[in-house]
Amino acid sequence: QLQLDESGGGLVQAGGSLRLSCAASERTANRYDVGWFRQPPGKEREFVAAIRWSGGRKFYGDSVKDRFTIVRDSDRNTVDLQMNSLKPEDTAVYYCAGGLGPVLNLRDGTQYNYWGQGTQVTVSS
Repeated sequence: QLQLDESGGGLVQAGGSLRLSCAASERTANRYDVGWFRQPPGKEREFVAAIRWSGGRKFYGDSVKDRFTIVRDSDRNTVDLQMNSLKPEDTAVYYCAGGLGPVLNLRDGTQYNYWGQGTQVTVSS
C-alpha cells in the first residue's frame, strides 16, 4: 500500500514562494499518477496539479496555472509542488494523492487511491 507524506508547508507573505514535497513509500514513477489538492478553510477540496507516471504530462488548476509547478524527482522519490507568487486565497491544507495509473480524471479526487495527511499553507496579505 502506497504511503504519502507531505512536508514544506508554513506561513509566507503574499508574493512569496514555498515548495511542498510529497514523499512516497515506493517509486511513484513506476506506476502511480500523483496529484496535489487543497482544501481552503470552510470550502470544498479542489484540484491543484497532477503528473502522469507514464510520459510525465502535467496538469494544473486554472487558479494556479503559471504560478505553480509540479515536479517529479525520481532520485528522491518525491513529487514536489513549487508555488510562486502566492496569494492569500492560496491559503489551504495541501494534500498529495496517488492513483494507480492511468487515473481517468486527474482533477477528480475520488479517483485517487492513496492520500497523505496534509500540510498547512498560510499566505498573509
